[in-house]
Parts: sequence; C-alpha cells; structure tokens
Amino acid sequence: MQIARALTATLTALILGGTMQAADFSDPTWPCIQRKVGELSLGLMWPHPVPEGPLPDAIAEDATTLITALSLRRVGIDEARVRIAAFADAHPDLTQDDLGKVFRAVFDRVQRDRSAIISGIERYSLKQIALSEAIEDTRVRMDTLMKADAPDFDQVDELEEKLDWDERIFRDRAQSLTYVCETPVLLEQRIYAIGQALMAQIPQ
Repeated sequence: MQIARALTATLTALILGGTMQAADFSDPTWPCIQRKVGELSLGLMWPHPVPEGPLPDAIAEDATTLITALSLRRVGIDEARVRIAAFADAHPDLTQDDLGKVFRAVFDRVQRDRSAIISGIERYSLKQIALSEAIEDTRVRMDTLMKADAPDFDQVDELEEKLDWDERIFRDRAQSLTYVCETPVLLEQRIYAIGQALMAQIPQ
C-alpha cells in the first residue's frame, strides 16, 4: 500500500509540477488531482420530474438527431446551444417533459462515456503501480549485484537498460494523464451546461 500511495503522489507531482495540496492519495486506483465522482446525479442537473416513455412521434426524429449531436464531445457548447435553440424553434409546442426526456437521453450517453473513462483511469493506475514495483525490484537487484565481491557487470548493464526503459515509460504514461484526468470533470461541466440550455427552452 505504501508503494501504491507513493506512486499516486509521484504521478500527480509529474502532472502538476509538484502542486499537490488538493490531492487525496487514499485511493491508489485514482491518480488524478481532480476529486473522483463516480456517478453523476440526473436529479441535481435537471430539477424536474422526467416521465418514462418514448418521445412523441412528432419530435422523435429531430430529437434523436439532437441527442446524438449533444452527446458528441466534438460538438462545442456554443454549437450545442445553437442546435437546442433551432430544435425549439422548429417545435414550438415542446413541453417540459419533452425537453426532460431529451436531457435524460443525453445524460445517459455522457454518463456511460464518463464511466468508461473513469474505469480506464483506474486500470491505468494499477498498471502504473505494477510498473513502479518492477522498477523498485530492478533497483534492488542492481544494488545486490553491485555489493557482490565480484559483480556481474554484464547483468548490471542489462538491468540498467531495463530500468531506464521502464522509467521512461512510467514518466510518459504519467504525463499523458494530464488530459485524461481532466476529461471526467469536463464531461460533468458539459452535461450541466446542456441541461441549462435545454431548461432555458421550457415554456414559461
């Protein structure tokens, strides 16, 4: 566990250049400085009841197109707002329930994407823990060889080459977490902004 916690601290230090005041290293599977929020709450982002059932036939096709677009990260929030406004203009009889169903569909898709990313980060962290333990083991073996009366320098050279390679992989992987660790938060912010844009279209 000490190795795992040290690894998490090292990963965060590499990512943030040593700024770790807000980090929580109690979970070795979560190497990010950002707080881990596993599941988002639909009710916190859409404070209205959302009835079960399909969308009305009159809007189903356009709503499905909108839901698909809003679920894509490459569609920026500004463009999402434009698409939502155009959808509302095309269907002036939209109700709160209709818009709630659209939001729930988008929420579910983004939630699945976000959960997959979080699971990937956790798997990634466990691989890094295993690699850090292998690096530590290589160092111990090198120290043992060098303390021998007649060191096997050929083996030491092999271990040194392996150590250099593993440390390079470790650093590269840690640095790549900068973007990945931000993604769950960005998705949370995105779905909230989409909810706000949809709620703005609720008839008064």
